[in-house]
Amino acid sequence: MTAGPWYELPEKSGALGIQLAVGALRLLGRRGSRWLLGMLAAWYVLFHAGVRRASRDYLRRVGVHARLGDVLHHVSTFAQVTADRVFLTRGEMSRFRVQRQGGEELGALHRAGRGALLVLAHLGSWEVLRLDSSVGKLPVNVLVYFENSRGVTDALRRIDPGVEAQLIEIHKGDMSFVFEVEERIRRGEFVGTMGDRVGLDGKAVRVPFLGDEASFPVGPYLLAATLRCPVYLAFGLYEAPDRYHVHYEPFAEVVALPRGPAREPALRELVARYAARLEHHCRAHPDNWFNFYDFWRAA
Repeated sequence: MTAGPWYELPEKSGALGIQLAVGALRLLGRRGSRWLLGMLAAWYVLFHAGVRRASRDYLRRVGVHARLGDVLHHVSTFAQVTADRVFLTRGEMSRFRVQRQGGEELGALHRAGRGALLVLAHLGSWEVLRLDSSVGKLPVNVLVYFENSRGVTDALRRIDPGVEAQLIEIHKGDMSFVFEVEERIRRGEFVGTMGDRVGLDGKAVRVPFLGDEASFPVGPYLLAATLRCPVYLAFGLYEAPDRYHVHYEPFAEVVALPRGPAREPALRELVARYAARLEHHCRAHPDNWFNFYDFWRAA
């Protein structure tokens, strides 16, 4: 199993395969496509040993037996959540039951013309958070790195070109995205960034997570300190067959980092708090975490 950076892991389906899968989802609908998703999940489990090992390692850490059936269920959940991105992008909101917990403070911030940084995770669906944007409640944007998921992103753009307006692309070696983030937050919008994969800059600290130490990025907290804006955690947790639980959790009113030797311990404390909340939700929804690589050994 590779222990390299997640962003060097390519999509396991070619562009044509992704286009065919998306076309099939649009043709069959959510209910009719379940057999297709089951076949795709089985194919991943049977023919990608790294996926099996990563799933088993994670599932054991959250207390699941991690038999082949458990791994298949884990990957099938990932397949369903990924497929739901198609239906969410098409605006088919009536297919889903969405329950929200928290977020009232975000609404107040937006009405006051203030934005915030949302720290997300590859846990459930971050796409479902954009429901709040589509219904006019919370304008949610997301920082994204496309190079290892270009096929899926291009397919979603073809479904709804308006997706582009809510995505802020990150390029390796280019920090100009910070200005776009700052502008949107100043407009009273919200910008999501992933907190469970080390960024392109490689800046990370190791903190306890599910019984061992793992590397988590410090980028979200450095960005928050630069922007001096509120920080919230946001998770969109999936529950079969069609329910999403959206959780917004206040994290910091402002991130003020000290200078000198005290800076790294302060960052580590912030990352550890995030990792503890992520662990809580992973244990509550063990089939929802989708990092199919050697997370604990990765840099």
